[in-house]
Amino acid sequence: MRLLYMLLFFLIYSVAEFCLAAVVLIQIGFVLFTGERNQKLLELGGGLGLFIYEILRFMTFNSEKRPFPFSDWPAIKVD
Repeated sequence: MRLLYMLLFFLIYSVAEFCLAAVVLIQIGFVLFTGERNQKLLELGGGLGLFIYEILRFMTFNSEKRPFPFSDWPAIKVD
């Protein structure tokens, strides 16, 4: 059963990685054009980063906790 979850999370990881790259590029655009960071993108990027980290921990057998959507979305505290 774990193998099926790992395959599912491998696909989700690929999509999340693409989304994180898009957030990075959009955030760079905000900083270049406005001189300030976008707060919503900071939160989304931080959450995606933690989500990817949880996926990698699960896929490398360092955690038995299945990531979102089988658990809560990772909470992020933005400085």
